[in-house]
Order: sequence, then structure tokens, then C-alpha cells
Amino acid sequence: MPTYGYRCQKCANEFDVVQKMTDKPVTKCPKCGGPVKRMFHPVGIIFKGSGFYTTDNKKKSTNPVPTETKSETKSDTKPETKSDNKTEKTGSAVA
Repeated sequence: MPTYGYRCQKCANEFDVVQKMTDKPVTKCPKCGGPVKRMFHPVGIIFKGSGFYTTDNKKKSTNPVPTETKSETKSDTKPETKSDNKTEKTGSAVA
């Protein structure tokens, strides 16, 4: 059965009542007899099972995935060639 929270508009007394969803809401404060209003509270959510949190214990695989592959270790940049440097030196020396 759900628990409903109420607050008295006269004395600000807050109290909880466990009642069925089909029961009529409480209208009077049990402390002073003043009018009450139902309060809304956030609902607690429970995730059951594995995989919902990053802190879950995961099954360790027998074949771990390698951190680096051959394609990642290759360099994408081209190395400078020495022939480019020679043309610059000879071009300035001749002129």
C-alpha cells in the first residue's frame, strides 16, 4: 500500500498515512483538526539486475580485448624526406 504525506494548512504539521489508492484522502489534521493538503514526494526507483550502473561487477572475460591494435600503432603522418632539403640548399647556392 502506498504512503501518502499530508501537511496541515493551519499548524503546518506534516504526517504520513498508509492507505489504499481507493481510500478517501484525509481531510483533517490529527493534531489540531485543521484542513490538510496532500504533499507530493519523489518516488524511489530501484533498478534490479546487472548493467544499470558503471560500478556493477562485470563478468571477467577469459580473452581480454587488447588495448592497442596494429592499425592504431601506425603513424598517419609522412616522414620528411631528405631529398626535399637538398633541393632547397642547391637552389640557393646556384643562384
